[in-house]
Amino acid sequence: MIETKPTISFEFFPAKTEAGLEKLKKDAAILSGLNPTYMTVTYGAGGSTQDKTFEIVEQMQELTGKPIASHLTYINKPKKEIYALADEIWDRGIHHLVALRGDMPEDLNWPLDPDEDYFQYTSHFVAALKARQDFEISVGAYPEKHPDAPSLDADIEALMKKCDAGADRAITQFFFDNKHYYEFLEACAKVGINKPIVPGILPIHDFEKMMGFAKMCNTTVPYEIQRRFIESPPEDHTKIAEEIFITQCRDLIENGVSHFHFYTLNKAEMLEHACRELGLNK
Repeated sequence: MIETKPTISFEFFPAKTEAGLEKLKKDAAILSGLNPTYMTVTYGAGGSTQDKTFEIVEQMQELTGKPIASHLTYINKPKKEIYALADEIWDRGIHHLVALRGDMPEDLNWPLDPDEDYFQYTSHFVAALKARQDFEISVGAYPEKHPDAPSLDADIEALMKKCDAGADRAITQFFFDNKHYYEFLEACAKVGINKPIVPGILPIHDFEKMMGFAKMCNTTVPYEIQRRFIESPPEDHTKIAEEIFITQCRDLIENGVSHFHFYTLNKAEMLEHACRELGLNK
């Protein structure tokens, strides 16, 4: 019997400087050597950043020969703007989207008053994108509940609607306690969600920054992980982070995970080494 290894994908964010862009290209080239199924690039909120995202996606596709997905958000964007962006993305040869609400602007009350010119729900956004072009669409999932969701059950119901609207898969927010992911899979299966729910895994490059991000994202950081970083000198942190990453992924592999999505933070070295240690390089 031939053992099937999990497939992988990577997320990057748009570089803000020329030096950052060159590093991004270098890291994307390194990680493309692990033969990912696809890679994704997050989406800026401002117009110039949006254009740069699409340009970077095009460049990365040409450089790596891999399909690159662009994030696309709808918060505070009129539908006509969304449709124009979707058409532009498709015409640029980008046929995979990560469809998300987007971060809530501090000065915006949401939901807006009923207005047909705006999307109110991600499920409607997904359905409209699918109707506009034959996009492959990934959506977000939140094993520990989205910070804005009233309950985990409500969050799972929202995920079911996104899947019913045409999403091809869901990619989770990062987590460190695999128990939350396994329980989330069970809860999703109970309500009939049958699309792949891909674990999103975050290597810890900076412990303090990760803790702040985890708090913002409603992600639990187990005490043992915190203890290891707090009690160790900074020069040991990369080794500790890689051990934590490998241990988490091995447990997920042993429990049947068939695809991983890795949040690179535009840093390739530790992630590439860990993936090779795990045999995730077909």
